[in-house]
Amino acid sequence: MSPTNAIAHPYMANSVPEIKAAMLKDIGAKSIAELFEQIPADHRMKKPLKLAPGMRSEADLKKHLVGLLRKNSTCETHLSFLGAGIWQHHVPAICDEIGTRSEFLTSVWGTAMSDHGRNQAWFEFCAQLGELVGMEFVGLPVYSWGCAAGNAIRMAARITGRLEVLVPETLCPERLAVIRQYCEPAEMARHIKVVPVRHDARTGLIDLKDLKARLSDRTAAVYFENPGYLGMIETQGADIARMARAAGAETIVGVDPISLGVLAPPSDYGADIVVGTIQTLGVHMSAGGGAGGFIASRDEEVYAREYPTLNISITDTTHPGEVGFGLTLFHQSSYGLREEGKDWTGNSVYLTAIQNAVYMSLLGPEGFREIGELIIARAHYAARRIGAIKGVSVNWPAGFFKEFVVDFSRTGKTVAKINKALLKRGIFGGKDLSKDFPRLGQSALYAVTECHGADDIDRLVAALKEIL
Repeated sequence: MSPTNAIAHPYMANSVPEIKAAMLKDIGAKSIAELFEQIPADHRMKKPLKLAPGMRSEADLKKHLVGLLRKNSTCETHLSFLGAGIWQHHVPAICDEIGTRSEFLTSVWGTAMSDHGRNQAWFEFCAQLGELVGMEFVGLPVYSWGCAAGNAIRMAARITGRLEVLVPETLCPERLAVIRQYCEPAEMARHIKVVPVRHDARTGLIDLKDLKARLSDRTAAVYFENPGYLGMIETQGADIARMARAAGAETIVGVDPISLGVLAPPSDYGADIVVGTIQTLGVHMSAGGGAGGFIASRDEEVYAREYPTLNISITDTTHPGEVGFGLTLFHQSSYGLREEGKDWTGNSVYLTAIQNAVYMSLLGPEGFREIGELIIARAHYAARRIGAIKGVSVNWPAGFFKEFVVDFSRTGKTVAKINKALLKRGIFGGKDLSKDFPRLGQSALYAVTECHGADDIDRLVAALKEIL
């Protein structure tokens, strides 16, 4: 918009020069630049951004944005084997259909008059997820798996009065960064020290000897994931929980719930608190945050009183046969007590919980078993085919769920170059691990789900053979 144009932009009512000048006068600033004086000069733009001119027409704006989006390469146009936190799973159409209904999409969450089935849908999410992970108490979801893990560690620290947590050294770097943020800087009085535990290079599992050496009366919790970040199924879960309990520490287990149709629920091997992602339960992939995470535990007051989330309860009403749903333990959250709450509740992903509830009800126990078996079969087929390529090997080729580590070190090519060549062939290769885990050499983390057919895997193998 030119400086002399006095017509307000339809999306920015205060965009006309006269209004901008009036606002600057009221706050005592001569120019907009003065508002940013506290930002160092070398951090500010030296020249205007090359933006398209202001568009008053909605049709022109849509055309412009669609043109920009066409520059992206997506999983709709490309074959993808990326995972490492956001996975490509099939989302049934009914999940979107119900999740976007007006009674859910536009409801004002805090008032009883806006509850047109929302509270019941939330309760169904908690009930179904609790049955899946083998726990009785489930809070409404938090922003991400990392946030759920961070909250659970803080819960354990408050319960035990201790300020140290043990985590696998092979933990997802991004999730670890979020956990460290939740554990506060070392200068803070309630800083929780994060101590890495070595993994067994032969099996890919946690090194129990190193775990035993690091457990002490300072340990608030032992956190591990099953399957782990590198895909391995942690078969030592019961031993880890037993060792943690003997040291007076809590056991926190992170899970991908879509694996629980074929893997034992964490409660079976001694978990006190369970956390994980909800993105794999009927939610589309997104570019980063807001994928959703959950926290679950036994229905004991010592745990329930430490939840930072909103919680849903069910109760009888004055009408026989009818039930009601409502928020409980509201006062201990940051919604109820603000900065005095147990913890920061976080950004809302409550609409995601409704799609999760739809997805879980569609699958049921038999569906979860079928999809789990299908994922394992296809992932292991892919690992066998890739591992048979000359110069390529699969680390820990047995005992993984849907992700596995592929080592290209003996091919003489870097993962970066291989992935660049795959991209030219319309394929997203595995997550490059060489920077985060240099001891693994030129390795990549490949993800295979129910979305990958045998022809997709064969196409990947053919492309890798051609590139290598």
